[in-house]
Amino acid sequence: MTPNPPTGRIRRALFSRGSWSEASRVNDILRKETVGGVILLVAAATALIWANSPWSDSYFGLRDSVVGGQWLGLHLDLTVGAWAADGLLAVFFLVVGLELKREFVAGDLRDPARAALPIAAAVGGMVVPALIFVLVNLNTGDGALRGWAIPTATDIAFAVAVLAVISTHLPSALRTFLLTLAVVDDLLAITVIAVFYTEDIKVVALALTLVPLALFAVCVQRGVTAWWVLAPLGLATWVLMHESGVHATVAGVLLGFMVPVRRSEARDGRVLKGGMAEHFEHRLRPISAGIAIPVFAFFAAGVSIGGADGLGRALTDPITLGIVLGLVAGKPIGIFLTTRFLSAVTRADLDSSLRWVDVIGVSMLAGIGFTVSLLIGDLAYGLGSERDEFVKIGVLTGSLLSAVLAAVVLLTRNAAYRRIYREETSDEDRDGVPDVYQTRQD
Repeated sequence: MTPNPPTGRIRRALFSRGSWSEASRVNDILRKETVGGVILLVAAATALIWANSPWSDSYFGLRDSVVGGQWLGLHLDLTVGAWAADGLLAVFFLVVGLELKREFVAGDLRDPARAALPIAAAVGGMVVPALIFVLVNLNTGDGALRGWAIPTATDIAFAVAVLAVISTHLPSALRTFLLTLAVVDDLLAITVIAVFYTEDIKVVALALTLVPLALFAVCVQRGVTAWWVLAPLGLATWVLMHESGVHATVAGVLLGFMVPVRRSEARDGRVLKGGMAEHFEHRLRPISAGIAIPVFAFFAAGVSIGGADGLGRALTDPITLGIVLGLVAGKPIGIFLTTRFLSAVTRADLDSSLRWVDVIGVSMLAGIGFTVSLLIGDLAYGLGSERDEFVKIGVLTGSLLSAVLAAVVLLTRNAAYRRIYREETSDEDRDGVPDVYQTRQD
C-alpha cells in the first residue's frame, strides 16, 4: 500500500535556535550580565544587613538625604534614593531601549513570526500575576490595589545572571527567549508606569521634552558619537521628562529608540559595524549593570524587618502574599500557558532539541522581579511607607523562591543536555561554530 504523500507544509517550531550571530551575541550579553547580577546581589544583601543592624539609622538617613535644589523652576531637590530610582534607572532603561530596537530591527526577532512568541509570553506573564494580586487584595481596601503591577516585572540582571550560572549546556534558544522576554517585559513595565503611575502631567514640560529628544535623534542619525554633545541632550530630555510628571526613566527608553541600528559611520570616519545602537549598548551596559542597577538596588532593598514578629506580620499581609504568589506562581503560569496556547493555535511544535519542562524552568526564572518591581512599589505606596516595606519583603521573598525553584528544574535539565553534548562533541568544528548553525545562511 502506497503511503500518503507529504503535504509539503513545514510546521514551524517554537524556540528554534535562530542564527549563530544572534546566539553569539546573546552569550556575550549573558557573560556581562552575570557579573552585574553578582554585584546587584551583593548590593542588595549589604543594604538588607545594614538596614537591620544597630547602625540602621545611618542607612535610612543616607537614603533619605536631600540632594540638589530648585533651579530655573525645575524641582530637582530629590532624596538620594529618588535620584537612584529616577536618574540611574534611566541609564538602565536606555540600554533596554537600545536592546529592544536592535532585536526588532536587526536581530532574529525582525521576523514577526519569531517576535510573536516572546511578546505574547511577556503579556501573559504580566496579566496573570496582576490578576492574582488583585484577587488576593480585592477586599483589602485603602488603596492596596494600586500595587497590582508590582509582580508583573522581570529583572533582567538577576534572571540572566541565574540562568548564566546554571545553564552551561542549555540550548541557546532558551537563553534568547528569556533575554528577549525580559526586555519586552521591561518595555511593558515602563509603559505601565507612564500610563498608570503618572498622576499630574505638565503639558508644557512634556512638550519641551521633544526639543532635546529631537536634537539627540538628529545627532545620532548623522553619526555624532561625541559624549559632550549627546550627554547634555540626554540629560535635558531626562530633566524635562522628570519635570513633566511622567516618570523620568521613560526618557531613557525614548533616547534608546532614537539610535540607529544598522551599520553606520561615525563623524570621525570610524565604521560602527553593529550600528550606533550596538556601539552605545557596548559602552553603556557595563555602567548600567555595574553601577546604575546595583546602586538603585542598594537604596531600594533596604528594609527594616523588625525581627521574627515583624517578618511574620509582613509575610501574612495581603500585599506581600499577592506579590509572592504573583511572582512565584503567576509569572510561570502566564508565560507557560501563553506559550502552549500559541503552540495549539498556530499548530507549531516545540523545537526537537527542547522539552516543555525546559520552558517551565525558564518561565520560573521570569518570576525574579527585583529592580522594576521595587520601583513600581515605591510609586504605588510611597518610598519608606509601611506598605513599601511589605513590598520589599514580598519582592525579595518571591524573587528568591522563583530563583530556587527554577534552579532545581534547570539544573536537572542542564545535566541532561550536558550528557547529550558530550555524546555529540563531533558536531563542533575547529572554527568554533557548531555545524547546526552552518546549515543556514547567517
